[in-house]
Order: sequence, then C-alpha cells, then structure tokens
Amino acid sequence: MKKTVHVSQTYPRLTVYAEEAYRGRSRVYRGNTGLRNLDYILGGVESLRFFSTSSNATLVVFTRPNFQGGFRVFRGNTNLRDLDDLIRGNDVESLISTNQRLTLEEIREIRRNRTLPSGYDLV
Repeated sequence: MKKTVHVSQTYPRLTVYAEEAYRGRSRVYRGNTGLRNLDYILGGVESLRFFSTSSNATLVVFTRPNFQGGFRVFRGNTNLRDLDDLIRGNDVESLISTNQRLTLEEIREIRRNRTLPSGYDLV
C-alpha cells in the first residue's frame, strides 16, 4: 500500500547547515521567516536549501545582520552550498524566506525599517 504524501503549498521550507556543502548540524524553518543574525544559529550558517512549491517564493540574503547591507534575491527553489563571498565578495549575515513575491521596493523597505511584514516569524 502506497503512502500518500502531502506537500504544503502554503509554507516554504528553509534548511540551514553549519558547514558548507549541506554538511554538519542542520535546522529546518517553515513559513515566512526572517533570520536576523546567522552567526547565532548553529554557530554560523554556511550553506542552505530553500524549497517551495510556489513560483512566487522569494529568498533574500543580506550582507549584514538585521536585514542590512547589500542583498541578493533568489526566486523559487534555491540551493546555496557556500554562503561565503556570495554577495559582491561579502558573506551572508541575515536572510528572509517566504512564499510571497517580495518586490525590490518591499525589500528596501524591510532594510530601511529593519522590520518584517506582518505574519513573518523573526528568529
């Protein structure tokens, strides 16, 4: 008898790893989430996998904690095996993952105010 598997289309899944190439300790986050300081999670995040069934899914990585500094936007499923020097030679220090399509203006507003939209979990 086959098991039925249900994949949630409501929430994305973000898996972060303590070492490059998806190795070491890991932690999974579900839902619209902002990780404000990757150095405090697992002693530092070095790689990640972002999965969503939504074509609107957005992953935004920032060069500084609290959604500050330069940023890079990824749409849809994303695997980043090494977060070092990812953004113009800078490491990733904070990030946002969501099933919503965040526009550049919305991302700049988050960076300006250092606050996430309603309905996001802040870690």
